[in-house]
Amino acid sequence: MNTKAFKRSLQKSDNYHRKGFGHEAEVAGVMNSAYQSSLIQQIRDNHYTLTRGDVTIRLAEAFGFCWGVERAVAIAYETRQHFPTQRLWITNEIIHNPGVNQHLKDMQVGFIPLRDGEKDFSGVEQGDVVILPAFGATVQEMQLLNDKGCTIVDTTCPWVSKVWNSVEKHKKGSYTSIIHGKYKHEETLATSSFAGTYLVLLNMEEAEYVADYILNGGDRAEFMAKFGKATSAGFDPDRDLEKIGIANQTTMLKSETEQMGKLFERTMLQKYGPLELNQHFLAFNTICDATQERQDAMLNLVEDKLDVMVVIGGFNSSNTTHLQEIAIERGIPSYHIDSPDRILPGNRIEHKPLHGEVQIQDNWLPAGKVVVGVTSGASTPDKAVEEAIAKIVEMKAPAVV
Repeated sequence: MNTKAFKRSLQKSDNYHRKGFGHEAEVAGVMNSAYQSSLIQQIRDNHYTLTRGDVTIRLAEAFGFCWGVERAVAIAYETRQHFPTQRLWITNEIIHNPGVNQHLKDMQVGFIPLRDGEKDFSGVEQGDVVILPAFGATVQEMQLLNDKGCTIVDTTCPWVSKVWNSVEKHKKGSYTSIIHGKYKHEETLATSSFAGTYLVLLNMEEAEYVADYILNGGDRAEFMAKFGKATSAGFDPDRDLEKIGIANQTTMLKSETEQMGKLFERTMLQKYGPLELNQHFLAFNTICDATQERQDAMLNLVEDKLDVMVVIGGFNSSNTTHLQEIAIERGIPSYHIDSPDRILPGNRIEHKPLHGEVQIQDNWLPAGKVVVGVTSGASTPDKAVEEAIAKIVEMKAPAVV
């Protein structure tokens, strides 16, 4: 499929919408009441600190809803306003936040069901309106919806679209796209569908394995056993690693994406020399500003003396998981929750350890004076952060809330 030609034809279609529908005023009221928080603004105004009784809250200076997420949610709400009677679908979670997705379900927006791990579009009919989420959708999904005669409302984050443009440039120059990401993640699935030849790498350990293979060769069967699920069809490491371009899932750790890019630049420089480097290596800056700001703010926050860290965001949210990693690397007791409801009475918290299953921790807040760091992923509204802080404060200082 010529993805570039398809994109151009889709964007010219009367059934394709990339912007809102002029209902900003109506939607603004819903967004403000559902997601904004006066308490969070007070904490911001007080140098991101709140002290009540024995508890001090230290809030990261960048957290929560990013512009791309807020835009996607607002367009989804506008879509319901603009198409009040049509059947509305969304191809995936609009963002990784259970409260926001439930709100859309309450507005009679259907979510494409999964059957045996695959999306089942059989219930979508001609004339239905289908929303593409902030993570985007694959070329194949867009083609299917277009062929069905659906109205497509595309809320894909512009930063994600920027990555797609990069991998299309790789494809045009016959470069293999090395994508720093999680091969099953919706965003990376979408990005890889725009690529030609691609290889998805999760971390530096995998990148170093590939770099060594580029320089020294290796066991092709072992390589494919390791990466077979994370490559394009017909991938051959002996052929497809001669020209490479770097891209990323926008929610990955910025520092690791940069490390990976530098590793492969050095690798190709060593193999082909400075005069040939540009014929074998391409890199564009596709690191999302919002992801970078939240990670930098977290790095600053963990420099303070924190007794406990609370990270709020969907359990399947990649950018939230990476915030959690930063706290763990500093040895700070850290709890990842997906909603304020996970903070339970009796000093108990239901949380998801990194790479673990959801579990309940008793006596998670230490006795006496305590400093609690708080941050949230890019899909978490301020209202959820406010409710979590209020629960923590009430637990430690019920008489002074």
